[in-house]
Amino acid sequence: MPSRLHFGEDDFLRCRFALSPLWETQEVVRTLKRPERQGYHAHWLRRTGRTAAALDLTDLWLLMPQVGYCPDWLCPPPIGPAATFEEEIAAVRASDPEAARAETAQSLADTPGALDLPHARRWLRDPAGMIEQLADAMEEAWRTLVAPDWPRLRALLEADVAFHTRRLAEVGLGGLLPEISRRFGWHAGTLTVESRGEHERNLGGQGLVLMPSVFIWPDVVSTFDPPWQPTLVYPARGIGSLWTEPTGHATDILVRLLGRGRATVLTALDEPATTTTLAHRLNLAPSSVSAHLTLLRKSGLLTARRYGHQVLYERTPLGMALVSGGD
Repeated sequence: MPSRLHFGEDDFLRCRFALSPLWETQEVVRTLKRPERQGYHAHWLRRTGRTAAALDLTDLWLLMPQVGYCPDWLCPPPIGPAATFEEEIAAVRASDPEAARAETAQSLADTPGALDLPHARRWLRDPAGMIEQLADAMEEAWRTLVAPDWPRLRALLEADVAFHTRRLAEVGLGGLLPEISRRFGWHAGTLTVESRGEHERNLGGQGLVLMPSVFIWPDVVSTFDPPWQPTLVYPARGIGSLWTEPTGHATDILVRLLGRGRATVLTALDEPATTTTLAHRLNLAPSSVSAHLTLLRKSGLLTARRYGHQVLYERTPLGMALVSGGD
């Protein structure tokens, strides 16, 4: 079923990319309930299966119907381009109880029998208590399931944003959106999204947030009703290799040319990454990785791009040629 978002002149000036650790946490919880989403994440599921099984996610799952409405208050649009989970969960805890009650009732109505459950009735009687209970559950899911891997997840999401930002400059919004997903169509200022839901919305000068997600695959979501800013969530590039460990090794000639540490760092940069991500991936001290990155950049083998509070490093054409052996 198609959804349609209609752009006005001002909307083109208010389109932005954002990341959301809160959204990723919600999608992790959803993925644990839906086998059709788990293919790319089999390695992660094997590693975290016992930990996940020990969590009681029943209440969160109740507000994630297979088809239907999920309450916006529990996972609102990102509040900035690179907000922390702590900032986002604080916004959840500050939700208006009456608005949360209305959205929760709408979501429960999409699951047969849910409105008759004792704890659902309790939520609707005490929405402030419900907010506290479900925010605690989301925070526990973050701490247990997502936070340990967040540097790796964030690096992939930031690489997606860096790539699509470059493409936006090259082909414009109308050219970019169909590239991001085959489910996106663009014609005469209207974005069509093939998704589970169906709605039509004039953006009305609010613009659009484009948000990559690791765990949303294979779905795309055009989400958030007024007054929330419209947000389009799509699968990030590179999730197929997210959980595989680097298999490439620096060649002997590259080691002799650069030294083992710098050669290892250059070889590991198949996708743009931060100092912290590389240190985690290579099991090296961040200070050592930082020193290697600085020398590689000064040598013209890497470029650095700032995104929010993070700096992403990626190979230059010369760096790529060195790693590939000139092939």
